[in-house]
Amino acid sequence: MFKTRLLSGILLVAAALLTIISGGAVLLTVLLCVSVIGATELYRAMGVHKEGYGLLETAAYLGILLYYGGMALDFQRYGMMAVILTLVLLMFVYVFTYPKYEASQVMAAVFGVLYVGVMLSFIFLTRNLPSGKYIVWLIFICSWGCDTCAYCVGMLIGKHKMAPVLSPKKSVEGAVGGVVGAALLGAVYAAVFHEPAAEYAVICAIGALISMVGDLAASAIKRNQGIKDYGKLIPGHGGILDRFDSVIFTAPVIYYMSLFLLVR
Repeated sequence: MFKTRLLSGILLVAAALLTIISGGAVLLTVLLCVSVIGATELYRAMGVHKEGYGLLETAAYLGILLYYGGMALDFQRYGMMAVILTLVLLMFVYVFTYPKYEASQVMAAVFGVLYVGVMLSFIFLTRNLPSGKYIVWLIFICSWGCDTCAYCVGMLIGKHKMAPVLSPKKSVEGAVGGVVGAALLGAVYAAVFHEPAAEYAVICAIGALISMVGDLAASAIKRNQGIKDYGKLIPGHGGILDRFDSVIFTAPVIYYMSLFLLVR
C-alpha cells in the first residue's frame, strides 16, 4: 500500500510539474478535466449522480465548461456572469422537470460547480499573475507541505486532538508543525528563486491554516455521506477530491493574498 501510494504521489507531482510549467491552454484544459472529474465524485457522494447522467448533472458540467470559457476570455468581466448563468440554468432544470429533483440535489449541483470548478480555477488565475510561474507553486507547497509536516510532527509529539470526532488522528501539535513547516518551505523556496522570503512565508503559513480547513471539510462531507473515499482514480490516494481537498481551498487564498502582498 505504501509503495503504491508513493509511486502514485511521484507520478502526480510529475504531472503537476509538466502541466503548471506549460501553463496556458494546457493548464486550463487539465484543470477543466480535473474539475469535471472532481464534480462527478462529489455528485456521486451527494446523490446528484445515480444511474446514468441526468439532466441536472449535465447542466452542472455545462456550467463548469461555461465558467472556464468565461475565465479564459476575461475573469473579471465574464467569471461571475458565468456563475450566475449556471445558477439560472440549474434552476431552469429544477423548475421544468419538477418534481424529478429534490431541492437538496439542486443545491448540491450548485455547490459542486463552486466548490470544485470555480475554486480549482484559481490555480490557472494564479499562474497568470505577474511572477505567477513562481507564485503558483505556493498553492502546493502550503497544501501538500503542510500535510506532510503535520503528519510527521503529529506522529512524533502529537497528543492533543484537534478535531476528535471528525478526524481523531489529527493533533494540535501536528497542525502547528504543519503551519510552521509550510512557512519554512515557503521561505526556502523564495530564497532559491530570489523572491521575497517574508511575504512567501506569511502566505504559506496562512495558506496552510486554510488547507487544513479544506481537508477537514472534505472529510466532513465523506462522513455525512458514509463513504471512505470519493473515488479510486489515484491508487493509494482515492479520488481527485481526496488528493486535492486542501488545494481546492488554498488556491483562491493564495491568489488573493498574492494580489495584496506580491503583485505591485
